[in-house]
Amino acid sequence: MLYYEDIQLNQIQKFGQYEVTREEVIDFASKYDPQPFHLDDEAAAKTHFGRLAASGWHSAAMMMRMLVDHMKNHKQAGLGSPGADNIRWVKPVYPGDTLRCEQVTLDKRLSKSRPDMGIMKGRVTVFNQNDEIVMTMESTGLIQARGD
Repeated sequence: MLYYEDIQLNQIQKFGQYEVTREEVIDFASKYDPQPFHLDDEAAAKTHFGRLAASGWHSAAMMMRMLVDHMKNHKQAGLGSPGADNIRWVKPVYPGDTLRCEQVTLDKRLSKSRPDMGIMKGRVTVFNQNDEIVMTMESTGLIQARGD
């Protein structure tokens, strides 16, 4: 199990591989962000996207899936998150893209009110198959402390 004490500052973790499909882009948009450029090829072609593009919220959801899979694979003692800041959708995500992530821990401290819990601040960067940044996000994560 990976605990607060095991987390190193400024260490970059690379993980994930998520293939974006047209069907998933349309399904997500139909349910959560039904704008024409997420739903219809012809409408999207008339916008600055030039073609069907994933919702930014869908990009965030795909990033979250890769992050959770990474935490599970590394058996991290995660306790959730009180929030995220500075979400940026830098470039559009398109059907056919393959996404991956890099995460770096920027700061960490033990909770003053709950010393059995660590608080970490980090940044996740999402790249497409061309190593172009498509999304960035800073977040606060909670993790169990081992108590060494």
